[in-house]
Amino acid sequence: MYALNFYSPVVADQLRSRRKTATIRLGDKSQKYKKGMIVQVLAGARYSPRQKIFEAVIDKVEVKRLAEISPRDIEHDNPEIRRTEELVTFLGQLYNREVTANDTVTLIRFSEIRLI
Repeated sequence: MYALNFYSPVVADQLRSRRKTATIRLGDKSQKYKKGMIVQVLAGARYSPRQKIFEAVIDKVEVKRLAEISPRDIEHDNPEIRRTEELVTFLGQLYNREVTANDTVTLIRFSEIRLI
């Protein structure tokens, strides 16, 4: 089974409250994540135990330049961010490297799987 790992405590809270329904990852991740794939959504520090938040289905995988990401896509990734410039700064801090609007990113939209 594949996983979407989230390391930030802020992101973990967004996942728990179901406010986060997408992730924007640096680079082309389209070979790893595919539409229809079932993944575990996990939160926790790198090299530490993780908490399973929920299982999800991947609804959409799009590869594009960061400058092409829409405000709506950004909001699904992080409800606290509205503009591309803020996302560039956030990703730079997250990946601990310089990020520009020309960088390739993968937008992964997902939906929680609930047992009825």
